[in-house]
Amino acid sequence: MAPQGAPKVGWRRFLRCVVGSCSPLVLWLGLAPAVAWAQSAPVDCLGCHEEQQKVVSASAHKAATCVQCHSKHGDYPHPEKLPKPECVSCHATQVGDHKRSVHGEQLAAGNSAAPSCDSCHDSAHTTKLTKDAAFHASVPQTCGLCHAEVLGEFQASVHGKALAAGIVEAPVCTDCHGEHSILRPKAKGSTVAPAAVSETCGRCHGDLRLTRRFGLPSDRITTFGNSFHGLASKTGAQTVANCSSCHGFHKILPSSDAQSTVHTKNLANTCGQCHPGAGTRFAISPIHVAEGGVEPWQTLYPRQFYLLIIPLTIGLMFLHNAGDWIRKFSALRLRTAGGAPAALPAGSGELRMYPWERFQHICLAVSFLVLVWTGFALKYPDQIWARPLVALESVFPVRGVIHRVAGVVMIAVSVLHVILLATNRQLRQHWFTLMPRWTDATEAFHMFCYNLGLTSKRPVISAHSYIEKAEYWAVVWGTGLMAVTGVMLWANNLMLAWLPKVWLDFVITVHLYEAILATLAIAVWHFYGVIFDPDVYPMDTAWMTGRSARRNTVAEPPSAHPAVPSSSTKENAADEPRDSRNQI
Repeated sequence: MAPQGAPKVGWRRFLRCVVGSCSPLVLWLGLAPAVAWAQSAPVDCLGCHEEQQKVVSASAHKAATCVQCHSKHGDYPHPEKLPKPECVSCHATQVGDHKRSVHGEQLAAGNSAAPSCDSCHDSAHTTKLTKDAAFHASVPQTCGLCHAEVLGEFQASVHGKALAAGIVEAPVCTDCHGEHSILRPKAKGSTVAPAAVSETCGRCHGDLRLTRRFGLPSDRITTFGNSFHGLASKTGAQTVANCSSCHGFHKILPSSDAQSTVHTKNLANTCGQCHPGAGTRFAISPIHVAEGGVEPWQTLYPRQFYLLIIPLTIGLMFLHNAGDWIRKFSALRLRTAGGAPAALPAGSGELRMYPWERFQHICLAVSFLVLVWTGFALKYPDQIWARPLVALESVFPVRGVIHRVAGVVMIAVSVLHVILLATNRQLRQHWFTLMPRWTDATEAFHMFCYNLGLTSKRPVISAHSYIEKAEYWAVVWGTGLMAVTGVMLWANNLMLAWLPKVWLDFVITVHLYEAILATLAIAVWHFYGVIFDPDVYPMDTAWMTGRSARRNTVAEPPSAHPAVPSSSTKENAADEPRDSRNQI
């Protein structure tokens, strides 16, 4: 009940007062979300830039918003003198590659005509997708805006004609030169640098799917890599021929085209750029020859011969020496109560090598090891032991120079050997003991059977046995063959001028496989006789002092057989070498 004297207030009037006082609060609560949404919503550029938005919606940037490129344009009216949008904000990697490229270098040098992002990709509003087939096909025309002459050559090439025919796999400028990091041909890391050309061409010509689809030979990259040009290119040689040296750069034509640099009528001129006179007397034989494929008999038969003789020869050597080592180790280390007889003191053994022979042996051994190292470094340049040789190959042909010097030393030692034999009676008499005899074959057969355990009694062998004779005459044969083929390879220009190229391929085949055979023979046969043979281990010192630590070379164990008579029983026997086991 209202107090007495107070004015009366109706319920309707009370309701109007409450609603009137709360309406501002209700209005604020209802409009606040709308205001917040309006403030956070993206700027509607359509009202002023309708045409630009239509263009962008059809470009590669259709997913990007305007303010991603046009920063601070969200404010309206737009602030004045805003910086021009930069591609680096989204494409930092591509911009960095472009700055390091030849185009970026020109821009940095002040050449305003040098290509920038807009030059190739058009403006940011009309940028096309680079993975689009139409964009790929338009690349030569884009590059041709600055390189008109190159564009004409490309359009006349087999690649340009394929692109014009609608083959999307056909290579364009960017496939060879790169997209953004386009470097000068001689710059490090360039995809068209001499050492990188084969890898660049191999992206297509080494792809079996592409070669099969378009009927292209699939062995071109492999055969080039196995050739001297390919091997030298792997070492970093800058002057050796690569794919572009023969096929050209931009105007690459099929070999059936009379204007092609690799057409049969033009090969003499193409090869003659590096090898004067090549192909002037005889036609140049096929360049890309795959082993096991259709290859001439001049390379097929020698390769098959060595693939048979190398495992057969080295295998027999290994069996012979393995059996010898097992028998000696068993008899001298395990079964003999007193153990192995002590080696003779240094310098107290029998004289086996005269001073001149030791000098020849050292020179021959050093030159041989250097030849093996430098020769196989060309074949296997990626191996760790080859890297010191090929590290400076791009600056100076270190490997080739060392290899040739070592070859000259080996030839000089061989000539000296012949001269000394002709002028020195003492050395000549020693040499006669190494002449082969029919009994050597019998001794070798019986000794081989004994080492394999087929017989229990060790046969008696001559003081200068088949072991030393096989070593000596193998070196004579191998040195002569390697010297002849090596000189022919050194004089390759003369070879190509006077003989068909196929005979140079024959020489390369023989030189390679003979080197493999000689290296394995030294490792398996000779090193066993002077290092791993239990009779002389850890080393026979005859090559240093002339006198060997070998107690007996005739029978095993030493006390079981009498000494074998030899020329050393003659007068002055103490000064006559009795065993040339340690000669190379």
